[in-house]
Amino acid sequence: MKRLLLVLMASLALLAGCATLDEKQRLWIFQPSDRSWSRGAEAATGMADVWIDFDSRETGQPARLHGLWAPHEDAGRQADAPILLYLHGARWNVTGSAFRMQRMQALGFSVLGIDYRGFGKSTAELPSEAMAYEDARAAWDWLGRRYPGRPRYIFGHSLGGAIAIELAAQVNDEAGTLVEGSFTSIPDVVSSFKWGWLPVSPLITQRFEAVNRVAAIGSPLLVVHGNEDRLIPPELGRRLFDAATGKKAFVLVEGGSHHNTNAVGQEQYRVALNELFGLR
Repeated sequence: MKRLLLVLMASLALLAGCATLDEKQRLWIFQPSDRSWSRGAEAATGMADVWIDFDSRETGQPARLHGLWAPHEDAGRQADAPILLYLHGARWNVTGSAFRMQRMQALGFSVLGIDYRGFGKSTAELPSEAMAYEDARAAWDWLGRRYPGRPRYIFGHSLGGAIAIELAAQVNDEAGTLVEGSFTSIPDVVSSFKWGWLPVSPLITQRFEAVNRVAAIGSPLLVVHGNEDRLIPPELGRRLFDAATGKKAFVLVEGGSHHNTNAVGQEQYRVALNELFGLR
């Protein structure tokens, strides 16, 4: 993602007068694909395929999302067993996030992870910020219909963190929101790079300004960041946390990178889930 965002910075000025500026940014930021981490397929073994169909207001066309469902062993025994909607970041499909879903399942959640349009087996369409928000909302509503009365949580990693915050700001029935390795906005991410002094912010169309939405969240918020994250600086995670006004917690995972914080910080997650959400 970093290399492509650097290309984005260098190219934005050249593309300013071009009709494809928005499309180029959508490609660079999302990097939609059917690629997966090598461990993903193994972790996804036993997870069930889920299909979510809805009519898109953004495109005016029918849309279909593919997801993976990993129920916790308590789901069939406890009426209040928690459910987590997992929203992944750029480049890799939902199978590539199966190992993170698996860890959240081990922490007590039944987990639904989805692919936005343009990823994996979901509708083949160039994703956009607005479409990703719509996809997350469709999956959230699907969970509500399928599991009424269950406490539902929203989780977003990296780019998915901004999508998670937008979803949490839209709805009023989430029990909690969790983001990991996320950021305040795409312009802030771009400005954190070596060439971040270039004045390209006004040209960025896919802005994902989570910092302006996080105060609208009505549920407790957990912000997790690895102190060795070289893609999204921990300072951006801290600034996102600072902008939240409700009940919240910030967890800095020592030795956590952009990709392994969920594994390195598993026990810190467990403690934070108990202290912030009352989950054991």
